[in-house]
Amino acid sequence: MKTAADRRFCVVDVCRVILGLTFIFSGFVKIVDPWGTALKITEYLNVYGFGTLNNYRFGFAIWFCAAELMMGLMLTFKIKTRLISIFAMLVMTFFLVLTFLSATVLPVEDCGCFGDALRLSPWASFGKNVVLWVLAVAVWIDARRRLTFFPVTFREWVCTFLFAGLAGGVGTYCYRHLPLIDFLPYKKGVNLREAVRGEAVGDAADAEDARMIYRRTEDGSLHEFAVSDTTWWDTTRWEFVEMVENGGFEPGMALREFAVFDAAGDATGELTDFPGRVYMLCAVKLDLITPRYAARFEKIARRADEEGAKVVLLTATPLGEGQQTMTFGGAPPVRVCNVDATTMITMLRASVGMVVLEDGVIVDKRNCRDIK
Repeated sequence: MKTAADRRFCVVDVCRVILGLTFIFSGFVKIVDPWGTALKITEYLNVYGFGTLNNYRFGFAIWFCAAELMMGLMLTFKIKTRLISIFAMLVMTFFLVLTFLSATVLPVEDCGCFGDALRLSPWASFGKNVVLWVLAVAVWIDARRRLTFFPVTFREWVCTFLFAGLAGGVGTYCYRHLPLIDFLPYKKGVNLREAVRGEAVGDAADAEDARMIYRRTEDGSLHEFAVSDTTWWDTTRWEFVEMVENGGFEPGMALREFAVFDAAGDATGELTDFPGRVYMLCAVKLDLITPRYAARFEKIARRADEEGAKVVLLTATPLGEGQQTMTFGGAPPVRVCNVDATTMITMLRASVGMVVLEDGVIVDKRNCRDIK
């Protein structure tokens, strides 16, 4: 027959495993997309007045998500539970306060707890954190009953370094290449041609009910725009946050705001309706195209010329006179078009890279490091 102590240990073990698995899931879905995590960190920093720290967002995103994933693994496999339970309780206390503020004083549209894999409203995130905080406190109280000092075993050393290397390695790889799992609307297999017309995510008439949330770069204030409004085209003043419809978020709606412009006007349909292959070279800023990247773009431009495919360079850098085309090496000139910076990062988690369309369908996405 189980004693009261046995039952207590059983309940605490269940709390520990649930808490650990939640940390693993939360850390993993964010570590595979450090760009998305960095964008959410930027949003929080701007909202709370710490915008000067934005230059460190990528390093912090990888470190934090790796620490969260590692903490979950160590809780689940019962490695140094007494020490890790302290960190778990402190982390959950911090996020409990943060999500409460996000739901009340300083509203944030989405908490970002589970990246783009699972979106929660601020109040739903706060409720989730209340439950996890209780679990963390239960595990911490139980761990305090044990001896203060335990010699670190060989198994614990091995698991600690293994978990740290795994978590940090995954984050670094996904930052330098692309997310291992794409939770974004612009994933491979999506028909962009149908999406921009509204056919893939609902009736086209529904687009009139949608609104786009943009942040003013000067003061961080949020503003709503209709899809048909052209004010948000000025990417030097406005930073895209998200698109909502009828008071709720629908991931597919982000596809509708895909818009490409050149000197003559809207060129979106020309790319999505092209009957064949379209190489969309992407550079958030034109000055990010280093000589090494330019050489890789040259290969794509030559390949497109040989295949009879269309090739275009998309950038968020405002285009001036004489910037309608760019030439890479001896390849034919490449047409340059403007696209919103946030749209580009949502489509391709890289500052420089490539997205390939085949009859309007996304068939390939690559960081420029992986273009051969």
